Amino acid sequence: MSELTHFNDQGRARMVDVTGKAVTHRTAIARGEIHMNGETFSRIQAGTIKKGDVLAVAQVAGIQAAKHTWELIPMCHPLPLTGVDISFSLLENPFRVEITAQVTCSGVTGVEMEALTAVSAAALTIYDMCKAVQKDMRVEHIRLLSKSGGKSGDYQIKE
Repeated sequence: MSELTHFNDQGRARMVDVTGKAVTHRTAIARGEIHMNGETFSRIQAGTIKKGDVLAVAQVAGIQAAKHTWELIPMCHPLPLTGVDISFSLLENPFRVEITAQVTCSGVTGVEMEALTAVSAAALTIYDMCKAVQKDMRVEHIRLLSKSGGKSGDYQIKE
């Protein structure tokens, strides 16, 4: 079990001790999308969803989620985030909102989970705000696009 970092010598889960790791600037970018029909898409664009401005609320939800990732994912460390940026692209064929989150910090562990959590929460918020119009929306393709900093170095998805 010594090769598995999230298990103690008894084989039980543990949060990894990052005390000895160097502080570096870290960035992660994640992306996902929520697919919908044309009516839902048009109503988001026009701002006519009854619950309010869908993308504004989803943006705040994504930022909050990034800041609270350590409270949601059991083995994540609380991190002093220095930046969270959520952006949206409204795309057709098929109708969807693409969500991108970029998260940064100077710390001893990466921000990949914070970026992925931000995208997930933003997508779920869009679903929640639009479910009265359409219940069969689909959240898809949540993935890490890139990360930089830390001992393991940089990563870039090969799409």
